Amino acid sequence: MEIKIIHYKAEYDKSFYDLNIEWLKTYFDVEPIDEAVLSNPSKYIIDKGGYIFFAKKIDKIVGTVALMPTREEGILELTKMAVSPEERGQKIGQQLLQYCIDFGKQQNLKGLLLYSSTKLENAIHLYRKYGFKEVDLEPDVIYKRSDIKMLLTYS
Repeated sequence: MEIKIIHYKAEYDKSFYDLNIEWLKTYFDVEPIDEAVLSNPSKYIIDKGGYIFFAKKIDKIVGTVALMPTREEGILELTKMAVSPEERGQKIGQQLLQYCIDFGKQQNLKGLLLYSSTKLENAIHLYRKYGFKEVDLEPDVIYKRSDIKMLLTYS
């Protein structure tokens, strides 16, 4: 089945919320900042100059990812990536990641950064494979689960 990557529409807000909440509950705890962002993606992501993308299979949303502005001009944070449990293992996450990387290049960004957890060994391996490098994690990181920060710079 072909996966199509589509851009944000408010009608997909529930899918954005549901996919991410499921993923968070599976691996971590849902933190207050997660609940706020996931409950109102327009306010926290789109209205601030960010982007949300969805992986669509036939007529069903099966994955999502967001790019949020950061304090540094030209650097967006890759965040809120989740794939439906029944669709995992089909490289949908990789397609979303590659789409974000290509999108960043097209937008002439300086790079993409992400926060993750070393508990997610497969994800960290994937990010490294796609060119992300570990950078210093600030002491006041917003997510309790984050113990690694990675950056992909465009040259």
